[in-house]
Amino acid sequence: MLVQRLRVGIIGVQPGRSWAARSHIPALQALSDTFDIAGIANTSRASAEAAAAETGIARAFDNAAELIAAPDVDIVTVAVKVPPHFELVKAAIGAGKHVYCEWPLGNGMAEAEEMAALARAKGSVGVVGTQAPFAPEIQYLKHLVADGFVGDVLSTTIVAWGGALQGGGTIPDKKTYGYLLDRANGATMLTIPVGHTLSALTSVLGTVSAISAVLATRRPTARVLDTGEVLPATAPDQVLVSGVLANDAPLSLHFRGGAPRDGDGLFWEINGTEGDIRVSGSSGQMQMVQLSLRGSRAEEKVFRPLEVPESYRNSWPEDVEVGNVARVYTAMAHDLRHGTRTTPRFEDAVALHRIIDAIERAAEGGRRILL
Repeated sequence: MLVQRLRVGIIGVQPGRSWAARSHIPALQALSDTFDIAGIANTSRASAEAAAAETGIARAFDNAAELIAAPDVDIVTVAVKVPPHFELVKAAIGAGKHVYCEWPLGNGMAEAEEMAALARAKGSVGVVGTQAPFAPEIQYLKHLVADGFVGDVLSTTIVAWGGALQGGGTIPDKKTYGYLLDRANGATMLTIPVGHTLSALTSVLGTVSAISAVLATRRPTARVLDTGEVLPATAPDQVLVSGVLANDAPLSLHFRGGAPRDGDGLFWEINGTEGDIRVSGSSGQMQMVQLSLRGSRAEEKVFRPLEVPESYRNSWPEDVEVGNVARVYTAMAHDLRHGTRTTPRFEDAVALHRIIDAIERAAEGGRRILL
């Protein structure tokens, strides 16, 4: 059984803008009794050294291969863009490491399936970064639904905003956001914000059994604000899904590319025989934004706030992004030390990729897909 602090090597840190810099590093620093950051690796030694100096990390590796091979690294965190996930995760598992890989796990279902199979064969704990189910509001929502607040679930509806596009079909900069416009890169509104939302939805309401869908690219170009370039866009900016949950309750989901005009970017309602609950937030990136719950049941005619008990928040970082990532790392440490399975694993990522694959096939073929 592991008793020492777990040593984490992080691949992909760009101070000031990357997800690892904003969430993983402060999360691990807040969990210093459990974790050590062994070092970071980027595409070059110079880049890693600059990032290490700015984030207060003691060690910079020459490259990802050196980090993966280091004997003082127990967990490899893969927090780069989606296309390199496959090779980095395979190398880390092959080196006998445990892995925390950000979502999406792979560029498509086939890559995810291969990584999950390799983790099983090597006995590696492979955790995927679907943090939304660890948000206090989603944890409490799961409790409320299981405890009968809404009674039997009749249906659920989600309308949200997300993706790379901002107002007027723009993106802030080419380096960070440009690759999100190309569907071939596997990092689209469908795979990222819709994927995270589906991870939360299925954690609360169970699996999806059937899917019909429409995918549309209504803005075929995007203007880059920092360079003035106009780039082609092939990723869908409209995702419409109708489906059925395992309990036969209908599911409706519509994600729109861009940002809402009024800052109200998420509406999720669960309708039941005894009551209804609504989840709201500033965008459909449920793992990144502050969520709020309102509910109404029995003879009530208005929705009232449902305050999350303090026990769901105690001792966690207050920042939403940092807190949710810290919860996943804490669960991962518990799994490694006690042989439990409380984290989202690569097999769970495959199940999520399977839903997204069904959405794509349903939209392409204009037919209903059974899962």
